Amino acid sequence: MIGFSALLGRRVKDAVKSMPYESGMKPVGNARERFSVKYYLVAMVFILFDIEAIFLYPWAIIYRQLKLFAFFEMLLFIVLVLCGFFYIWKKGVLSWSTDEEKTVARRDNIRAA
Repeated sequence: MIGFSALLGRRVKDAVKSMPYESGMKPVGNARERFSVKYYLVAMVFILFDIEAIFLYPWAIIYRQLKLFAFFEMLLFIVLVLCGFFYIWKKGVLSWSTDEEKTVARRDNIRAA
């Protein structure tokens, strides 16, 4: 049915339909804006911890059936995930402030001392 409407329906092209939709507001600027790499790093970290939760849920459901083996297996998994978490924390991926904000904060701390 959708295919028939696509084949037989009228196609009206105008400037309004070609514009990107931004919640009913007129778009400002270029749609080809560059995003910071930190945006993508935070997105990957979010996905990493979502996947961890996906693995933890079935484990928690059948934990009593698997006994001690499952405990050590999940302990190893959690240790590896925490190692990754502390690594990204050390690298500053979780820091949302920009370098300029850090410089201003340091300068203010030096003046206060």
